[in-house]
Amino acid sequence: MNFELGLATFADLASGVSPQQRMRELLEEAQLADELGLDVFALGEHHRRDYLISAPAVALGAIAARTTNIRLSSAVTVLSSDDPVRVFQEFAELDLISGGRAEIMAGRGSFIESFPLFGFDLDDYNELYAEKLELLLAIRAGNPVTWSGRHRPALEAAEIFPRPVQDPLPVWVAVGGTPQSVVRAAVLGLPLTIAIIGGQPARFKPLVDLYDQVWTQSGHAPQERRLAINTHAFIGRSRAEADAAFAQPYLAMMNRIGRERGWPPAGREQYAALTAPDGAVAVGDPEQVAEKILMEHSLFANQRYVAQLSVGAVAHRDVMRGIELFGTLVAPLVREEIARRQQPALREPVTVVADSQT
Repeated sequence: MNFELGLATFADLASGVSPQQRMRELLEEAQLADELGLDVFALGEHHRRDYLISAPAVALGAIAARTTNIRLSSAVTVLSSDDPVRVFQEFAELDLISGGRAEIMAGRGSFIESFPLFGFDLDDYNELYAEKLELLLAIRAGNPVTWSGRHRPALEAAEIFPRPVQDPLPVWVAVGGTPQSVVRAAVLGLPLTIAIIGGQPARFKPLVDLYDQVWTQSGHAPQERRLAINTHAFIGRSRAEADAAFAQPYLAMMNRIGRERGWPPAGREQYAALTAPDGAVAVGDPEQVAEKILMEHSLFANQRYVAQLSVGAVAHRDVMRGIELFGTLVAPLVREEIARRQQPALREPVTVVADSQT
């Protein structure tokens, strides 16, 4: 299996550009990623004034019409506050538009605005997600669908159309560190995406070990296990160039969110720790970023890595240059090394010397 490299974005509006301009930039970013041979382009779902995308399938449909090969995913679909029937229909249509390139990355979301917006109670946070994921997978399995739960009207032999090109339509579970979600993904045999936003990647190793253990205990073939790692990242022609474009917008974004959540302010000292060789953020020249991705692969044996370059108010021109460096320099380094790691060890040739007969 080839190692997959992709991009994710929340299409932040912090730079002050209009939503219309940011949408044009987003389409340009996705098109460039496709032209460079990257494997995945993923869009986050938010319901706030500081992010562009509230309906990922719509924007991904526009991207599908402008791209050829790249896979198109949500990152994430906030399934807890959505209707699984509608989610499936939207992504089935995206799959048809794209010729079989759609994916759903189902998660709880990093913000809570969608719950009151769509009439859901935060006290039902965990139950909503579990129930709606169950229904989404029942719909994916095929028609007719019979299902009942507590938070949605029951379905009795329902026919849900259209059906996608892919059978089954890929559904990933995305987590930020919740063991219960990791266990759920493993029991259901679903691929897992772990978002590593802070700290050190090594602290997520127990979560991956848990996923692998429960995956095997649930009777799934070890070779079918799929894991993706998602981190903030930025690439420049040098570390100094990367920092100049990324550091200030990244810290401003993290502190903006941190004020809402009660996090202590982050400054250059915290940035240095996060971007150190053992930190969560992959920033530097192409070789440094490749080394960070490969370090994580050594920890997790993941089959996919997704970089979030477009963070906060990072300038569009800098994002486009970062995407180009990611596709032309980082990706070949990473793919070549992982392909080498996956080759079976070569045995030393054995020379057989026949006994001499004299």
